[in-house]
Amino acid sequence: MSLTAIAIFEYLNELPNETRGMARPVSELQVFKAEFFRALAHPVRIRLLEELGPGERSVQALQDALGLAQSFVSQQLAVLRNKSLVGTRKVGTTVWYFVRDPLIHELLQVARRIFDNRLVDTQAMLRELRREGGSRRGTAMRRPPGRS
Repeated sequence: MSLTAIAIFEYLNELPNETRGMARPVSELQVFKAEFFRALAHPVRIRLLEELGPGERSVQALQDALGLAQSFVSQQLAVLRNKSLVGTRKVGTTVWYFVRDPLIHELLQVARRIFDNRLVDTQAMLRELRREGGSRRGTAMRRPPGRS
């Protein structure tokens, strides 16, 4: 059984019961995309990719920038490396990491714009909620005319 077949099987078992038995609800391409985004689905891995934006960095430099243990940074870099998101080159005893595809940085920038839009929407809802809450408080505190 191939790794792709195993991944599809795992995803199919995660689907709700009502979608099981349908004609191929998950394709190999969808699994590939999901695995790609799964590699990005950790805050430290996102931060590593952001740190690698300006150019290649050593493990030590990445560790210092993130303030995390070398073993943990290496573990997260291994996930990114296994998905071919980052590459390495060794100079002496130093391993240098770089982002393999500059489109990764564009993807992260697009994601930031999406998050900004969501935050703007959330702020607008919060302002409306506060206005609504303020008008209800004022209404609840007023007494009907003619009563004391």
